[in-house]
Amino acid sequence: MIVYDDVEVTEKVKVYDKGVVVSDDPNGFYKLLVDYRSGDLWAPHLDNTEALQREAALFVQCVEKGFPSPSDGKAGLRIVNILQAASQSMEQKGRPIELEWEKLGL
Repeated sequence: MIVYDDVEVTEKVKVYDKGVVVSDDPNGFYKLLVDYRSGDLWAPHLDNTEALQREAALFVQCVEKGFPSPSDGKAGLRIVNILQAASQSMEQKGRPIELEWEKLGL
């Protein structure tokens, strides 16, 4: 399980080693035995630079050097289409939704 806490100053991301183990009961008393597993916690060190500041600096660098920006309009359109497909899939109980990039000119 991964938890992201934007308010936390030093440990914004925490990774918990937790899970569930399901096994058959050899005696037949229960159909299923469930065992919860709780392990270590890992909080990776992350740079605290604000994301918008990084994005703005990259944009300025791309303009100055004449490189295309990785976060251009096409990238935004791809993200919107992925989010729409995810919403459509959830509405249809997880049915896979094929993204047609060629039709979108991407």
